[in-house]
Amino acid sequence: MQQQKPARRAATPREAAITNGEALEPRAGPTLAELDFDSGYRLFRLPAEELRDVDDRRLEFWDGATETAVEVREPTSPYHERPSQLLSALAERIAAVRGKPIRCFGTMDLELRAEDRRPGRILQADQTLYLHPERANIVGPEAMVVGENHYPDVVLEVDRTTDVRRHKLKLYEAWGFPEVWVDVPDESPGRRKPVGTTIYALAGGTFQVVPASRALPGWTAVEIHTALNEARLSAATIAVLERIGRVLGQREGTGPDDDPMIRSLRREARAAAQSEYRAIDLEQRCQLVRQLLRQRGMRVAASILRDTPGLAEADLTDVADAATRCANAADFAARLQAHRRQRPEPFRPRRAEPSELQPRSRSSSAKAKAPASSRPSIRS
Repeated sequence: MQQQKPARRAATPREAAITNGEALEPRAGPTLAELDFDSGYRLFRLPAEELRDVDDRRLEFWDGATETAVEVREPTSPYHERPSQLLSALAERIAAVRGKPIRCFGTMDLELRAEDRRPGRILQADQTLYLHPERANIVGPEAMVVGENHYPDVVLEVDRTTDVRRHKLKLYEAWGFPEVWVDVPDESPGRRKPVGTTIYALAGGTFQVVPASRALPGWTAVEIHTALNEARLSAATIAVLERIGRVLGQREGTGPDDDPMIRSLRREARAAAQSEYRAIDLEQRCQLVRQLLRQRGMRVAASILRDTPGLAEADLTDVADAATRCANAADFAARLQAHRRQRPEPFRPRRAEPSELQPRSRSSSAKAKAPASSRPSIRS
């Protein structure tokens, strides 16, 4: 009789939350022998206790079962590093419009642990992006642990002279990463594939190629590739980043004014605009007063009128009346102030005291119940 396979354990709520709704238990994925690392890589033995001693090497993968490390043969180059660094800068622009931070953690280790809690397998991504960094729950900068920490919303792989589809992408899929971008840069001497960005989104435990990001809704693969490869951000790309930021903000009820720096810059811009408007308005008022005084045979310097208290805010009727009745500049200022004192103060609604917001006690025998439409409604 054929032996039945043990039933697969259902994901716990914690695991389901970590996998962004994909209620799947991470799998180890293909064995090292099944992963097709081509001649662009070098495989060598690396015991677990020596893992922390290889910081200066470009390790792509480490397999604990065989204690084998996979290293990229080609040295690090600007062609490879530029897209991943640009993604971090692009994310900051989107975050400013959205009004909430987005963080890129760079090339941190992505670790799948063995049953004894020791490192089982380790991947190293080119860039990792979190839309909610406060939820990442990553202790220290070294590693994201699969099944314990939240997945990055996006993983970026820059595929210049290699082909991640033959190895790393299979592991990302097995481990449950929700979205992976694979970018082949425009400037890629020795590249083996056509340039462009491919978006792989997890659906039902397998990757599907999609035309646009799900994590950053509406950002298409073509637009992402353009943004990651422009020497200087174009107006079209800036418009795309603003669009994505606004979509994310609308989804969460935030906007540019929720970003501290944008809020401060807007406040400064508004203050500068108001100051400029007042300066222009004051000059126009000075010209009006000088013209009226000149018709009466009086000449007053503009510098004296600029210093007249309240001239910039006074009603124009009062300004004209003072200018046609005054004996000199000092008298003009006095008449203008007199007009201001005579005008009623603008209505300003009084703020209710906290005690006034408390519900009033009513005697059921003395007062009838008010209809619903006339009863005050106080929102907490």
